[in-house]
Amino acid sequence: MAPSSADSLSILGIETSCDDTAAAVLRGTEILASVVSSQDEVHSPYGGVVPELASRHHMQNILPIVDQALHTAGVQLDQLDGVAVTCGPGLVGSLLVGVSVAKALAMAKGLPLIGVNHLEGHLLVVRLEQEVPFPFLCLLVSGGHTSLYVARGWGDYHLLGGTRDDAAGEAFDKAAKMLGLGYPGGRVIDRLAQSGNPTAIRFPRAHLKSGKCGFSFSGLKTALRLFLQAEGRTSFRDEDIAASYQEAVVDMLVEPTLRAARELGLERIVVSGGVSANSRLRQRMLEEGKQRGLDLFVPSLKLCTDNAAMIAFAGAWRLVQGQRSALDLNASAVLPL
Repeated sequence: MAPSSADSLSILGIETSCDDTAAAVLRGTEILASVVSSQDEVHSPYGGVVPELASRHHMQNILPIVDQALHTAGVQLDQLDGVAVTCGPGLVGSLLVGVSVAKALAMAKGLPLIGVNHLEGHLLVVRLEQEVPFPFLCLLVSGGHTSLYVARGWGDYHLLGGTRDDAAGEAFDKAAKMLGLGYPGGRVIDRLAQSGNPTAIRFPRAHLKSGKCGFSFSGLKTALRLFLQAEGRTSFRDEDIAASYQEAVVDMLVEPTLRAARELGLERIVVSGGVSANSRLRQRMLEEGKQRGLDLFVPSLKLCTDNAAMIAFAGAWRLVQGQRSALDLNASAVLPL
């Protein structure tokens, strides 16, 4: 839940960190409108996001998306208490589109501007739907990020460790590209894997030693490429390859998370970010967390992937704290949380 003094605030959130153009209007924890325009069809021929194309489509979509969100919410710009916008991390060209529009709206209407870290949006969004007391451990896993954080309170986050190379979402996308399954890869692999055998192929798992938190997926991608070169596509069904590969990714996410919770004595785990929509990850975390007496919290599917409601929510509590961003707010491709 949001701090009590933020319950009545009406915030416009804008999110353009990667390839989804999103705007939302939030009043307290009530989502009055949340609009997301996907660019999946734009980037599908390339098997991944093309930054220049993403920026161009944000420019075309951002104002209609903001207008649609305001119209759906039944709110005028003059009735807002502030404008929150993702200022990083992400693709800098994409971020600049959202930041520029947010600054223009804030300046035109004399509204407070709040720059929000995209990762904080993902970390806090579960509290839009569920009461999750601090402290908690958060596995933040997406196309560009795979990290473990301890959230001790509003704005008090400690990074335990992140990926040493690729993010889990990228590992899914690259695997789908190697298999010719289409884009976005995580969604396709998840669907195929549901009718596959996760033990058909034993792909390697990268695990760091106890006491160290981190992830690594580059070796797994290489293993899949070498497997396909050696075995081709004739020995195993695509469903079995997908299920076996997905099981390896999930193993490398679940084990370090549960170990960190045990070593730190934390009883609550939040899994957030686009990859938290993966059905196998949700199932494994729930089952194995329950066996260890841990409480698992995962956002609903609509709030797992990039959205502007999470940005409005994170911006609202910062506004309550008296935080404002100047109109020289800039986009940052790298922005630690």
